[in-house]
Amino acid sequence: MVILEPSVLAYYAQGKEDARLRLGEGRLEFWRTQDVLRRALPTAPLRVLDVGGGSGVHAEWLAADGHEVEVLDPVRLHVEQATRIEGVSARIGDARELPYEDGAWDVVLLLGPLYHLPERADRIRALSEAKRVARPGALVAAAQISRYAWLHDFLNLGRYFEPGVPELIAEVLRTGHLPADGPFFTDAYFHDPVEIADEFTEVGLRDAVPHGLEGAAWLMGDMETYLDDPGRRRRVLGALRAVETAPSVLGVSGHILTTGHA
Repeated sequence: MVILEPSVLAYYAQGKEDARLRLGEGRLEFWRTQDVLRRALPTAPLRVLDVGGGSGVHAEWLAADGHEVEVLDPVRLHVEQATRIEGVSARIGDARELPYEDGAWDVVLLLGPLYHLPERADRIRALSEAKRVARPGALVAAAQISRYAWLHDFLNLGRYFEPGVPELIAEVLRTGHLPADGPFFTDAYFHDPVEIADEFTEVGLRDAVPHGLEGAAWLMGDMETYLDDPGRRRRVLGALRAVETAPSVLGVSGHILTTGHA
């Protein structure tokens, strides 16, 4: 089995990931991911493989929608958490070496793996494995972090002016690589939006469409208040849906969700 960098495993072993998408402003990424996928998914029931699915935060609603879902994740804590969800199975594994037969799944999701694979060869390998285990024509969707996410976020929070931050962000903008010993996250790769479709095409995934998830809304200081209000939340989600595939604003989003077909 291929093993992730120890720094990545240690970061997620802290158990913070489950709450990140269920609380506060992280809900915007969660609801937009849900929105894009629900529009892209064929009618239930489907066999859905959630590669790098973490604690099962997305597997939970997919199972509630009537799909048969399996989470595969390299973090033991995540697998234990996902196993507790009704209708979801989970096992330890790595996106670059999927333990399934060819064409076994109706949908393959990679909502976490690609930004923890700094080397392009590993990302291509993960996408190739996703295509291999997806039936012909199946939906394959993968999440990326925007190359410009940290620049926007740190400017918005006023942290860009802290010692060492401009230099760190300049390096991320130049290479896309976030070093494992960085003070704010762990070993990671941030995609330039223009390169995403090429990675899909290289492995034979068709019709690649990147969707900006948060647009500029995640940079609004009172966004959490808007998300708490059901009426305003619907308007925010509708506004983001209207521009989600506009190439000129893709990089403004913190996260990008790319859909394609095997």
